[in-house]
This record gives sequence, C-alpha cells and structure tokens, in this order.
Amino acid sequence: MFTDGRSKKVALVAHCLLNQNAISDGTAIHPCAHLEVVKTLLEAGVGILQLPCPEFCCLGLDRGDPAGAQRPVTVENTRIRRQLLLPENAQKLDALAEQAAGQVAEYLRHGFTVVGIIGANRSPSCGVETTSDQGVELPGRGVFMEALCRALERQGISLPCVGVKAGAQAAARVKALLEGQIE
Repeated sequence: MFTDGRSKKVALVAHCLLNQNAISDGTAIHPCAHLEVVKTLLEAGVGILQLPCPEFCCLGLDRGDPAGAQRPVTVENTRIRRQLLLPENAQKLDALAEQAAGQVAEYLRHGFTVVGIIGANRSPSCGVETTSDQGVELPGRGVFMEALCRALERQGISLPCVGVKAGAQAAARVKALLEGQIE
C-alpha cells in the first residue's frame, strides 16, 4: 500500500507560515507564505500538513479586536494569548490539537515518516522556542503548541519541533530539523 510516487514524509507546519492572510493584523511579513520554509520542505520531498490556525478558529480574523494592530506586537500577542486561555477557547484548542494528533497517528500507522513540527516563534499560539506573554517575547511554547504536544503524548508520539521567524535563518532551521539536528 502507498507504493506510488509519494515520499511518505510529512511535516506539520503552522498555518500562518503557509498562509500569511490568516495572521493577526500588523504582523504579516510576506504577501502569501514563508516561501523559504515551503521551498526547503518541497525540495527535500517532504509533504506539508498545514495545522489549523488556532487564533483564527477561536477568535476570528481580527482576533476579537479590530484595533489590535495599533499595539506593539508582543502586547497584542499577550492579549490574544489570554483570550485563547479562556475556557471556551481552551476547549477548542484541545479539539484542534486532538484532530492534528490523530492525523499524525494515521500517517505513522501507515509507515509514513513525520519529520516534525514547524511553528512560528513569538506567536502566542504556535511559538516553539519563544512565545509572547506579559507584553514581551520570552522563552516557551505557545498555547496551541503546548496542547498539540500533550495530544501527541497521549498517543505515545514524540516529534521534534522547531520554531522559525522570517528571514534566511528560517530555511536553515527547517534544514536542521530535516537533518535530525533538532530534538
């Protein structure tokens, strides 16, 4: 089964890295996507599993505040983080994380390699090494990445995670993940 032309390799990628139109107002770097991330994955023969955008799914495109772009990014991200932690949104985050973890389990069940998770550092939801809280960027994971890792753990799955930001380092960080240099 699955002996056709597919690579049988997949990476989970934060929604906003593939669709900058979904990102919170005032924070888009690219007109459509982080091309360096996409290009690196495709050149390595790795399929892309686009994670849902938890902020969009829980708070909407304007993140519940049309004036959000008027604040510094980390201040607005802190507000978004607090909204995501409200009980009704935390439930949605958990459901989104369970759905993504189920997809990973299905790929693994069929012998695919899931190379890892690529998140968006500084994000209050999808940060991997850094997130936003208390009005600043600080070490830690975003709330969705935390929920996703818990959901994967419940299924006995551990994946390497890397966070990226715009720029030339993004491709290098993705390459490091693909080469097994990220745990």
